[in-house]
Amino acid sequence: MLTAWLVHLYTASGAVFAFLAMNRIFYDRYRDAFFWLFLAVVVDATKGILVRRADVASCIPRFNGEKLDDTVDYLTYVFVPAFFVWHALLVPDRWSTIVVGAILLSSAYGFNRVDAKTEDGFFTGFPSYWNVVVFYLYVSGWPPEVNGAILAMLTVLVFVPIRYVCPLRSVAWRSPTMGLCVIWALLMCAMLWQMPTVSQSVFWASFVFPAYYVALSLALNVTHRHKT
Repeated sequence: MLTAWLVHLYTASGAVFAFLAMNRIFYDRYRDAFFWLFLAVVVDATKGILVRRADVASCIPRFNGEKLDDTVDYLTYVFVPAFFVWHALLVPDRWSTIVVGAILLSSAYGFNRVDAKTEDGFFTGFPSYWNVVVFYLYVSGWPPEVNGAILAMLTVLVFVPIRYVCPLRSVAWRSPTMGLCVIWALLMCAMLWQMPTVSQSVFWASFVFPAYYVALSLALNVTHRHKT
């Protein structure tokens, strides 16, 4: 049982990283903030293995690990990135409250829909990767109006029932997906290290995996619809 509680503690540590990230945002230490958000992603990506090995659900049946996971994910993937959008002036000031509100409310819907995570390893609707989106928008240096348009489009996609691959759970094209995901993570680390001035070659090379991810998700959507 102790091991199971330690796994839950490991999952909950993401909330601490969210707090530390927000603290750094307050002081305009954006590189440090993204570092803490990156650690939160590492926890999120590795906790599943620990949960299964420790058989957490059987050891502590009265504790809802999925609810804990969703709570932490909302903080790290949604709330802190939304705050970053406002604090770092990523969108025009007159749009900030509307854009931030749209991110928070659309993701609240996305997190709580019954089919948010499918049994065959997919997310339904844009899976609230706001931490990744905000990182790209910040290092790109694009105009605030462009950033606002991108964020608005993604909030709409939260409600569109497209199935997006979950790299850690989906069995479809798993090997190439995980391989490209690892390379992408290394490129993201390189950009984090280079901040605030990021190499353009690294920046554009890092889009290979997101482009592959979207293309694969759309292709699998077509296949799924033909089957059903």
